[in-house]
Amino acid sequence: MKGFDPALRLLDIAEAVRVHPDLPRPDLAALLARHGESPQDLAEPAFTETDAAALRAAALRMGEVLAETDADRAANALNEVFDDCGARPRLTRHDGHAWHLHVDREGAGWGEWFLASGALALAGLLTEYGRTAWGACPANGCGRYFLGAGPGSPRRYCSTTCSGRARVAAHRRRQAASG
Repeated sequence: MKGFDPALRLLDIAEAVRVHPDLPRPDLAALLARHGESPQDLAEPAFTETDAAALRAAALRMGEVLAETDADRAANALNEVFDDCGARPRLTRHDGHAWHLHVDREGAGWGEWFLASGALALAGLLTEYGRTAWGACPANGCGRYFLGAGPGSPRRYCSTTCSGRARVAAHRRRQAASG
């Protein structure tokens, strides 16, 4: 089985909860399954409504980090998450996945696991690129989270559509102001 992308999992779940703060447990389970979590771990009683509530709260907290564009504030927020989770790295291999890092406590709940793994993913991006390689789209009415890792200038918008709309709106504001 191929590895998985914790940053993309973080993004997908945080975005789903941003849009639907009361996202039902079955929908959260389906999202987790798409990111490689095992069906038996996602069925009740392994993944309860209490677990789903903790995961939603963790996703909202990580959404705050995803919306942070200042590298120093983002690093401080990630360190706070690591402190709260008692994060201690360990290598693990399970459910057919390749070896990968876990930083949650053994036996951690779904919320703590999500916080720790999401913080680790963002910390990796921050150290690799030396900046926040993520964001929340500033386009009017959007707010969608995105990953902006890669070559070139840091990304500001979630898509070319939002970037274009923002450019056109700014152009129209300048035209209206000048004449």
